[in-house]
Amino acid sequence: MDPEQARARIVALWKELEEHNHRYYVLADPIISDQEFDLRLKELERLEKEWPQFASANSPTQRVGGDITKEFATVPHRYPMLSLSNSYSQEEVAEFVARVEKEIGRTTYVMELKYDGVAISLSYMDGELVRGVTRGDGEKGDDITANVRTVRSIPLHLRGDFPKELEARGEILFMRAQFDRLNAARAERGEELYANPRNTAAGSLKQQDPKDVAKRGLDNFIYTLQGDQLPARSHFENMQAANRWGFKTPDVKRRFIERTDNVEGIMAFIAHWDAARHALEMDIDGIVIKVDDLDVQAELGMTAKSPRWAIAYKFQAEQAITRLNDVVYQVGRTGAITPVAELEPVLLAGTTVKRASLHNADQIAKLDLRIGDQVKVEKGGEIIPKIVGVEMDGRPADVPPVDFPHTCPECGTPLVRYEGEAQHYCPNEHACPPQIIGRIEHFVGRKMMAIDGLGGETVAELVRRGLIHNVADLYDLTKEKLLELGKGWGEKSAGQVVDGIAASRAIPFEQVLFAIGIRHVGETVAKKIARAVLSMDKLRAMSKDELIVLDEVGEVIAQSILDFFAVEGNRVIVERLRECGVQMEVDPASIQLVGDKLKGKTFVVSGVFRNFSRDSIKASIESNGGKVSGSISSKTSFVLAGADMGPAKRTKAETLKVSVIDEDEYMRMINE
Repeated sequence: MDPEQARARIVALWKELEEHNHRYYVLADPIISDQEFDLRLKELERLEKEWPQFASANSPTQRVGGDITKEFATVPHRYPMLSLSNSYSQEEVAEFVARVEKEIGRTTYVMELKYDGVAISLSYMDGELVRGVTRGDGEKGDDITANVRTVRSIPLHLRGDFPKELEARGEILFMRAQFDRLNAARAERGEELYANPRNTAAGSLKQQDPKDVAKRGLDNFIYTLQGDQLPARSHFENMQAANRWGFKTPDVKRRFIERTDNVEGIMAFIAHWDAARHALEMDIDGIVIKVDDLDVQAELGMTAKSPRWAIAYKFQAEQAITRLNDVVYQVGRTGAITPVAELEPVLLAGTTVKRASLHNADQIAKLDLRIGDQVKVEKGGEIIPKIVGVEMDGRPADVPPVDFPHTCPECGTPLVRYEGEAQHYCPNEHACPPQIIGRIEHFVGRKMMAIDGLGGETVAELVRRGLIHNVADLYDLTKEKLLELGKGWGEKSAGQVVDGIAASRAIPFEQVLFAIGIRHVGETVAKKIARAVLSMDKLRAMSKDELIVLDEVGEVIAQSILDFFAVEGNRVIVERLRECGVQMEVDPASIQLVGDKLKGKTFVVSGVFRNFSRDSIKASIESNGGKVSGSISSKTSFVLAGADMGPAKRTKAETLKVSVIDEDEYMRMINE
């Protein structure tokens, strides 16, 4: 295949895959199987690897995630991204209509669902997605383009007759089914459940690794367009145009969007969705009412905080009254104690509620709870509803208040409450069962020691049966010991676990450092520290001043490392792991230095490059003796800038007088 043939095939695959992606995620009308789609995607991945000059940031291969972003640049919005005024009564909606019509006369309104997600602004140039930015403070937001590209209902290339420049604004959210799948998987692994779809969507979009975002399965609905060359002066008609261009927009047939010229039509729409919202496949928390005519919108204008031509009607959070039967206390992996109310089952917001969150001791005291109380329970989009009040009528005078425990409900250790924190903690980290299980689950994870066959339930069983008490005990397990457990264990499952444990002895030191669970030392920081100190012994012997000067290590991480090694139980486990053959130093062969031309130089990498991925250009810097940092400081030698480098980084570099170089200049540096 010559270059022209490769380019043509890559472009053809782009178009074909985006068409199938649109049919699947926007139209819900696929015409090929998942297997056929994956085969075409793998072909494209192979071609882009062989012919990187023809790759694109908007290739369908970027749907599965690109390079890690250490920090998100702050960028200004071309058009202010203001919040809507909220109303909680139909009377306030009627007053809004009266104010509009007093100023401009009779007009047409559009009603839409108010999605409970994360607002996003998508910028397109010549039909290509160039930037995705969060709302932020309305004037500027965070550039999360790499993460946005993983949301499959957001088109990377527009179709049809679209303007040269436009901004599409919408809401990134979880469909309920996908959110339930995520939580089911976490429950199976014994992990804490995500609280609610909206907060989880917000957290997902701030993940540093787009590959992690891609796995979440986020969705998107567009609710407005901004630009100088929009196809119509009607918001409703612009939404129909956006749908033709490939966006997922409110469904007219399902009444997700409607037009009316009177307040009665608005109230009918509100009443319909107040009753029908629980049957939707996504969460909504209200209705948005907008003036349809864009010229009238401009005439009405804005206040400092919100447009005068739109209002949001918020649904009341549903409440129910039921009996408080008990309060139980859960111990998390970090030792945090969380009180949970056990309730007489009651139907609320379409589901039967049996438990409610009480958060901490202060919340219990504020509510002045008694066992047997009739309590008001509210469900505002949370997995576990909350108690918001108590019905005092009929409460017996002699019932004592709920007393928050002074000792751990799992191990009996006296609880502690650190200054400035609301929660109580169990400090018995090496003997409290829930904490032990959580630490072991972390240790065996894919990015840590990658031990197959040890999910949350399996780890809990091994701890409960007394076979393991900490991560070092894993290396004492044998196939015979596992087979003695009986039900659920066979030759294959026992062999898989034992083989996985044996293989983990070869896991590189940087992953071991991540796996042992030093607070604040994540995957990237562990790698930086490992490459800098080279061994566990060196790390353990370092002072705080020595730690702080390491790349990516500040006051908090340095103190956390010191605190970890100050605990005798942690030191004992580390030594046992060493005796079991776990890697405690960096393998010199893994540091493939090709030269020292960049020795003593620190680089910050930003943007998209022609001949490198972000990961490969960082590896190139390190292999030539240089260091890579995630943020610009006075210690930075160069900012290596590719296409789409954020203006905030460039401004900071100029302020600190740090040289900004491009890919060509970098190549000259390493090839001299």
